[in-house]
Amino acid sequence: MTSQHNKSSVAAISIFASGGMAAAKFAVGIAIGSLALISEALHSSVDLIATIITWAVVRVSDKPADDEHHYGHGKLESISALGVTALLYVLAGGILVESYSRLREGTVPPTISAVPFVVLVIDIVVNLWRARALHRAARETRSQALAADALHFASDVMGSFAVIVGLILAALGFWWGDAAAAAAVAVMIALLGLRMAGSTVQTLLDRAPEGAQEKATAAIRGVAGVIDVDRLRVRMVGATTFIDTIAKVPRTYPIDRVEEIKRKAQAAVDRAFGDADLTFTAVPVARDNETVRDRIMVIAHNSGLAVHHVTVHDLGAKLIVGIDLEVDAAMQLDAAHDVANTLERNIQEEFGPDVEVDVHIEPLEPELPFGVDAAPERVQSIAAALTEYAAGGEIHDIHNVRVRNTDAGEIVNFHCRAEPSMSVTKVHDHVDAIERALRRAFPSVKRVISHAEPPRA
Repeated sequence: MTSQHNKSSVAAISIFASGGMAAAKFAVGIAIGSLALISEALHSSVDLIATIITWAVVRVSDKPADDEHHYGHGKLESISALGVTALLYVLAGGILVESYSRLREGTVPPTISAVPFVVLVIDIVVNLWRARALHRAARETRSQALAADALHFASDVMGSFAVIVGLILAALGFWWGDAAAAAAVAVMIALLGLRMAGSTVQTLLDRAPEGAQEKATAAIRGVAGVIDVDRLRVRMVGATTFIDTIAKVPRTYPIDRVEEIKRKAQAAVDRAFGDADLTFTAVPVARDNETVRDRIMVIAHNSGLAVHHVTVHDLGAKLIVGIDLEVDAAMQLDAAHDVANTLERNIQEEFGPDVEVDVHIEPLEPELPFGVDAAPERVQSIAAALTEYAAGGEIHDIHNVRVRNTDAGEIVNFHCRAEPSMSVTKVHDHVDAIERALRRAFPSVKRVISHAEPPRA
């Protein structure tokens, strides 16, 4: 909102400045009979029209995208710049024709006094101020319309200097000085129009800004998790940089982690460009450091299968793979066997026909949504049993014991502690022995879930 107000304010101030200076130069030019000064006044009049267009355009171009304009309204600034360029060429052509006519036929030199010089000096000062203000606003808001306006007023300074030179030549007795100065103004206008047209057409043709592709690629590659940028396209619409990229990410990453990469990529291009709109397409690829287990988990995930306890043994010339596959407990054996065979074939396609795959089929644990806490006496009995089974072993400090009654049986949860230097395998073996002992002593216990942690500091 602030940038739009800034652009509109600068453009509105320029309208009043353009109108005042155009009227002053035109009146003085008519009074003294100077074609150069009249030409510069007409140039300022075109600038006035351009500034009014700019003022109207910047009020629309900052509007957000809507159902009919998915990329916003920024291209309106480029279209307005093309319209102003056409006006400049019409003006330059008319001035050149009149200048040629006067040079060919001869003309009475203008009446020289201090008035036109005072007007032109004021015009130079005003245009320098306007060009600087517009250039600063265009740089801050990245407005093509304001940048075009700034270029106009910068060229007006050169045009005013050309008129001053023409008037000085006329005062020195060179009758052709005024007409030559007018022709010089026309040439300047034409060159300005050519420069504006080139820049504007390139924007309308979606030419990527200089260095933008390299900057965007570097910003996205710097995001953790991005392996490489496969393709990247950049275009400008008004002040917004639209970036479309296809980036490679590890295929082992879950969806939520890929989404986090996308958010970080958007933040990275925002820092690089200020106002950026990123379309990020993630392509999962295999990394060089993927383990055999990683690759097997990807195969199972892509098939929508739940697997665990994946073991891999490398015998040199042969891989031995063991997998626990969970399927619906109500599934018939022949259907479950087909699922297991399909998984085995997919693994063999990945690693070659020599890999040996054994799939252990397990019933998928059903969800037990209904359950109630067991009586305190029951919890105390089970907690005492757990403490007894752990006594004298590597596992100690049985705590936070919970027991819940469900339709399938009792579910027991407990926490325990072990030395921090113990390996996970050793901790698991000790805890597993305690769990087996508990199920033997309490046949109604369906499942035991333990959580081992290091001692408190």
